[in-house]
Amino acid sequence: MKQQKACRPPTRLNVQTEAKQYLSNEVPTTDEAIDGAKDIIAEMISDDAETRKKLRNFFFRHGEIKATYAKGKEAEDEKKTYEMYANYQEPVAGIKSHRVLALNRGEKEEFLKVSVEVDDEFATRIAGANFLKDGGEATQIVKEAAKDGYERLIKPSVEREIRAQLFEDASEQAIKTFETNLKPLLMQPPVKDKITMGWDPAYRTGCKICVVDGTGKVLDKTVVFPTPPQNKTDEAKRILKALIAKHGVEVISCGNGTASKESEFFIAELIKEIKSETGREVSYVIVNEAGASVYSASALGAEEFPDYDVTARSAVSIARRLQDPLAELIKIDPKSIGVGQYQHDMNEKRLDGALSGVLEDCVNSVGVDLNTASVSLLKYVAGLNAAVAKNIVAYREEHGKFKSRKQLLKVPKLGEKAFTQCAGFLRIDGGENILDNTAVHPESYEKAEKLLGLFAYTKEDVRARRISDLREKIKAYGEEKAARETTLDRATMSDIITELMKPGRDVREALPAPVLRKDVMSIEDLKAGMELIGTVRNVVDFGAFIDVGVHQDGLVHISEITERYIKHPSEVLKVGQIVQVRIKEVDLKKNRIALTMKKKNG
Repeated sequence: MKQQKACRPPTRLNVQTEAKQYLSNEVPTTDEAIDGAKDIIAEMISDDAETRKKLRNFFFRHGEIKATYAKGKEAEDEKKTYEMYANYQEPVAGIKSHRVLALNRGEKEEFLKVSVEVDDEFATRIAGANFLKDGGEATQIVKEAAKDGYERLIKPSVEREIRAQLFEDASEQAIKTFETNLKPLLMQPPVKDKITMGWDPAYRTGCKICVVDGTGKVLDKTVVFPTPPQNKTDEAKRILKALIAKHGVEVISCGNGTASKESEFFIAELIKEIKSETGREVSYVIVNEAGASVYSASALGAEEFPDYDVTARSAVSIARRLQDPLAELIKIDPKSIGVGQYQHDMNEKRLDGALSGVLEDCVNSVGVDLNTASVSLLKYVAGLNAAVAKNIVAYREEHGKFKSRKQLLKVPKLGEKAFTQCAGFLRIDGGENILDNTAVHPESYEKAEKLLGLFAYTKEDVRARRISDLREKIKAYGEEKAARETTLDRATMSDIITELMKPGRDVREALPAPVLRKDVMSIEDLKAGMELIGTVRNVVDFGAFIDVGVHQDGLVHISEITERYIKHPSEVLKVGQIVQVRIKEVDLKKNRIALTMKKKNG
């Protein structure tokens, strides 16, 4: 009998009878007791880890991101930025990182309303699955509690988790994209030893002009008004022709900001007239001026040029970033350089950490001229920090140019350990020891000299560039034997040979130089099918922006970069790369240029 009783199904709960046991002054009716029980069940369901995990997976696999214009924003001009998201819908599982960041920014700026939508009825069944039993009045109450728990507690929470995860993943991708773009931008070949005119374009306040010599030293400055509303083109030509003749200007570096299109047309005309009147060859380059205004308004800008106003400093920066992109761009907060996507939305600490690594890598790859480098540049050299960098500059200002690397040991707070780390990355042009103008570390000087001595060469031969056949002589002698006699491993010996043969070499010079222009086109000149040479300005998840010599950069979509499948444009393109493109489509109304790098069919 007892065994039979144990096997019987449990008696169905009488909800009203059960509820009466919980009546009190605070809960006077059975309906209120049942409602209270529902709230408790809803919270139990919401707190259940297994249920939440199932629902998160459901949202990720079957949810959709939806976006619409936010109420009250429909009439504003800025909505054009987000017009493609006005009635937008895409599966959570397939959304690209750049679209996640665009939606988040649109929502933050209150132009968009964004949500994650799923089949709520199915989601409710998932929420109650672990808590429902068959039959009885109690089952219906649990269903109602599960629906309430899902709608009121779980859905908003899981949606926030999904959005947060999407943003985190998108941020990591954006930071990687920024890192990928930043290095080639910083490593762009310098336009060395050219007297350069920096041109900061503007309308009402005029174009600010600064002339700098081959080392970046400011020679002259002025303001001209060739752009609307003044349109003083004749006066501007007269002033600039005199300035170009006075200082022997060879290239004009023009920023790509406000009024740059009008400035470019004026510069092209000016160059033609100078060529016709004097035979002098002058070229121009449109330079990405992103961050120039940030630098010019910074404490560093004020410290470097205390007697210049903000706009004049900006013109100097535009000129110098053509002459030595790394030395100038290093002064600017990387987030303001303009080669990323939504970098201002990233976690600042994470972004700064990633970018600092890129900066250090670039600085140490190129090397730093100890007698011209700024604190901004020196602080990224291995073994140095901002405080020691300031001490180096202070020592240089007090004692004059460094004549040897060993003098670094006299700099306050720069000890033996720091010297060992930094010495190989610091160069001295025209110093006492030619090896100080190479990447050969002082610890290897003796071995380098021994290597030269094997073939009757001296350091003076290195200075005079009389050792062009050194590598061939070592091969004939026997590389293994030479390495053994100088106690060098073969890889290090090869590196030392490269440095000895080209003291003062700049690794950036092996890369394609910037395109110098003498004429200008407008977007109206572009026709579908035209083939042009362009420079990659920015690489993003969905493609790359290419400067093809008009004011507006063209976009080559990821699907138009190559015939083969690629996951990301950075597999093929990098900032500063010179590429051949073909005009696919020109939209004059939207000021858009669609490009392709694919070969023509047939």
